Amino acid sequence: MAKVVLKNITKRFDKAIIVSNVNLEISDGEFMVLVGPSGCGKTTTLRMIAGLEEITEGEVYIGDQLVNALPPKDRNIAMVFQNYAIYPHMKVSGNLAFGLKMRKVPSQERDQAVKEAAEILGIQDLLDRKPSQLSGGQRQRVALGRAIVRKPEVFLFDEPLSNLDAKLRVQMRTELKKLHERIRTTAIYVTHDQVEAMTMGDRIMVMDDGEVQQLGGPLDLYNRPANLFVAGFIGSPAMNFIPCRLVEEGSSLSIDTGDFEITLPDPIVSKARAAKDREPILGIRPEDLREILPGQTPSIDKLTIRAKVNIIEPLGKEISLDITTGAHSMTALLSADTKAKPHHNIDLALNMQKIHLFAKKGGEAII
Repeated sequence: MAKVVLKNITKRFDKAIIVSNVNLEISDGEFMVLVGPSGCGKTTTLRMIAGLEEITEGEVYIGDQLVNALPPKDRNIAMVFQNYAIYPHMKVSGNLAFGLKMRKVPSQERDQAVKEAAEILGIQDLLDRKPSQLSGGQRQRVALGRAIVRKPEVFLFDEPLSNLDAKLRVQMRTELKKLHERIRTTAIYVTHDQVEAMTMGDRIMVMDDGEVQQLGGPLDLYNRPANLFVAGFIGSPAMNFIPCRLVEEGSSLSIDTGDFEITLPDPIVSKARAAKDREPILGIRPEDLREILPGQTPSIDKLTIRAKVNIIEPLGKEISLDITTGAHSMTALLSADTKAKPHHNIDLALNMQKIHLFAKKGGEAII
């Protein structure tokens, strides 16, 4: 196992900056996820760690060794690709042993490593099959096995589950986490799927346009997004954003959206007041809205919002509502037993302790 350190990593193609000044330290045994939309630079960052892309500026360390000048085969890493990268003409056993054979590992040692990897992944019964006889999930396990037999210092995963169906992806997410818990090898995992990132990562680095937007634990990113981009990217359904203005009355401060007004709790008034002239944007997560049933009274830390229901989308145990509050459209995530109906009004309670406020210019979080 080994820690991985990136120092001021930059990648340019001609004049285009693909990755800009990335600094990251990944602890020994940590499961780090790089997440962001297509083209954000996450895969390029992974490929620079692997040695598959030349680094324009900066340094990559694996353990205590500077690896900028080392070819991929000398970095003691193993990479699992989106397309599995297994040889169709070889049996599973041959695929698992291939890397060890190229390194001239003795046959007895190879056989033992293949047996151990097959047992870890539960593919002992597949060793005599060829890839064409395997399902997508089984092929992915073979690709993982090829990485495991090498006993690398670092695993690199480049969207390894994106070719699987939805049910199998969920199953393989769990299996990958169990595998990591068992072998505790440092892992760097690239995905565009924020749900995958949230459920798998010890820490997550969110990227956009080649730059790091935020680095932290899954719940840190969810509860305290650093800016508008992270707030909109992390969480499903996405956070609602509403332009607003801050209204000061004596010592109190309110957020006025034009449709409803929120009086801010005292502990955050001073922080919000500093953003009064920065065209603030209110952020509300769909799950922080709750239906007020007839006869119910929301608690003192809740705000009542009346909205019109446009569309209802059943999600199983929850219901997603597309709603309108005056001039603004939002999404609310409610319990499946809601009484809401399309084209009818609904009263919702907003937890004022859960609101977010961002500056429109620059997008950084205010509260």
